[in-house]
Amino acid sequence: MIRKYLPLVWGALMRKKTRTAFTLLSLSAAFLLIGLLQAVNSVLSGGADFLGANRLITQAKISFTQPLPMRLLPQIEAVPGVEHVGHSQFFGGIYQDPKNFFPQFAVNPQRLRDTYPEWTMDEDAWRTFISTQDGAIAGKVLADKFGWKVGDIIPLNSFIWTQRDGSRVWQWRLVGIFEGRDQEWTDRANLMYLNYGQFDEGRSEAARGLAGVFVVRVKNPMDSERIAAEVDAKFENSSEETKTQSEQEFQLGFLKQLGDIGFIVNAISGAVFFTILILTGYTMSQAVRERIPELAVLKCLGFTDRTILSLVLAESFLLCFIGALIGLLLASVVTGLLPPEYPIKADARVWLFALATTVFLALVVGLPPALRAMHLKIVDALAGR
Repeated sequence: MIRKYLPLVWGALMRKKTRTAFTLLSLSAAFLLIGLLQAVNSVLSGGADFLGANRLITQAKISFTQPLPMRLLPQIEAVPGVEHVGHSQFFGGIYQDPKNFFPQFAVNPQRLRDTYPEWTMDEDAWRTFISTQDGAIAGKVLADKFGWKVGDIIPLNSFIWTQRDGSRVWQWRLVGIFEGRDQEWTDRANLMYLNYGQFDEGRSEAARGLAGVFVVRVKNPMDSERIAAEVDAKFENSSEETKTQSEQEFQLGFLKQLGDIGFIVNAISGAVFFTILILTGYTMSQAVRERIPELAVLKCLGFTDRTILSLVLAESFLLCFIGALIGLLLASVVTGLLPPEYPIKADARVWLFALATTVFLALVVGLPPALRAMHLKIVDALAGR
């Protein structure tokens, strides 16, 4: 049935080639933008699949920028169900050029290994990192980007932390390059860990003994909610009140400091959809209006009202589908060309969202002219009324 009427639908679509070409160009550009925006949204909403389900982050209740004293660590470790506790302090360093900014965290090497077993590195490198006061390890993505090798001295100019002599430049000795347990983790190995030893000793006395956040690895993810509540209860009504949440919630909270990214992305996608809705709706209405006499002839030849309705809807679906397909293919190419440190991909969720959008768009823009064509009276159409 579809093959039988496809030439007729295609012929109607190609009746005005220039108009169809420009409409397809607009649809492709719109779905390219929608695909890229939803790829970003997919990363945000899919973060729980990547981040550890058995890790919690304990931060100061006021803000994650407020440091916590290290003396809280053994108290958190004492909570039943806690397997390991680490600590992490954002360093905020720049390498050589302001454009060369990447995440760096001052950590206890052994505690990092205990709380993030997803990072893999040879045993000698782990031992060297633990024993080297000014040691640092870099993710493979980062090391490959800058051409670093073990033994290099890497200067980082911190825009947050100054040394006791007033200098903001810290020298770090690269003692290892880590990867991930699988390709997904390896692709995200674009960060650097610094030995907390030199960091804590080098900064001002007032800042010593403080941690940015505590990373809590729990034995059973099902106990996470209870453990988070017990950790916070320990420090309730004290000068160091805490807020403990899942790693996913913490990461999203960090991003939301810049604004509600998910809302912004969806708002832009909605604006784009509204624009192509108007454009495509006008195109379809105009195309059907120009063919009213031809549709009347088809009815004279025995085409039923339902068949006429289906033909116009099929034309709308074909137009939207081709435009969406071109746009999504371009989005897949663009995201595929991004370096590994930007894990934005037009994955299955993006394609499913685009498919639903295409079906909805085709129905909205195609149904009004299709219903008009279905209820068309042959005498009035042939008379030009």
